[in-house]
Amino acid sequence: SDLFNCPNSSFSSFILVGIPGLGAFSTCLGILFCLGYVMALVGNGAVLLVIGLDSTLRDPIHCFLGMLAIVDVVMVTSIIPKMLSVFWLNSTEIGYVSCFVQMFLVHSTTSAESGVLLAMAVDRYVAICHPLRYQVILNYQIIAQIGLAILVRALFIMVPFIGMVTNLPYCRCRVVPHSYCEHMAVVKLACADPRPSGLYSVVGSSLTVGMDMAFIAVSYGMILKTVLGKKSPWKALSTCGGHICVMLLYYIPGMVSIYTQQFSSGVSVHVQVLLADLYLTLPTMLNPIIYSMRTKRIRQAVLKML
Repeated sequence: SDLFNCPNSSFSSFILVGIPGLGAFSTCLGILFCLGYVMALVGNGAVLLVIGLDSTLRDPIHCFLGMLAIVDVVMVTSIIPKMLSVFWLNSTEIGYVSCFVQMFLVHSTTSAESGVLLAMAVDRYVAICHPLRYQVILNYQIIAQIGLAILVRALFIMVPFIGMVTNLPYCRCRVVPHSYCEHMAVVKLACADPRPSGLYSVVGSSLTVGMDMAFIAVSYGMILKTVLGKKSPWKALSTCGGHICVMLLYYIPGMVSIYTQQFSSGVSVHVQVLLADLYLTLPTMLNPIIYSMRTKRIRQAVLKML
């Protein structure tokens, strides 16, 4: 409260600080995040458009790529517009309901993105290890069921958490030292003990990401076992290059951001907030670029559309 002067807000709203300690650079930061948002919308929109228009891009991997693009658009749209209003318009107040809706969208889309990356790893395993049965195993019905399972899992994880967070009593001072309603920054404002919801968040995200990464590791282990016995293993592995780059871009900053905010008290607040912002923005911006560079059919379809 000494740092932010703790202005009183109404009982139906929170106040977003932006990036603590970097208020003097809010205009420049807004420009950078706005450019990232435009790139994310244009890149993912182009991927969705070419997949929708080009009938040759209806195989399973491109269906999963379309799911990834939808998740990325929802994720980045849930935070950047409000963030820009804080940076540029000094519109720092966010409604009580809007805050928790934003929190729900952020965390459900991060869970969904991890699920889509797992589905894409399974796709690569089937394509390389069982190429003759690829279309049979991953038919449209199975793809739809996988998409539904990803959505249900995200809801199953987030609904109890949102219930725990909304049931906490919040004090009069509701200044969130963050640029969006990040759950740890919000629950610390509660007048009650926030540790159960924080523990649920860390355990839930760790189990979700841990299981997904374990299954991804198993699928790539089977892929390596299959391709190492062939004459040209690098040709088969090259089809996994885009997926591997996207995984590294998503999981490494994500785990660093989560554990930094939860356990590292020695890291300054503005570094923690910047990590959390970049973790949600960079993958959504770079994913379509990576797949456009790594996937010849997507690149040719985009050039043809242009």
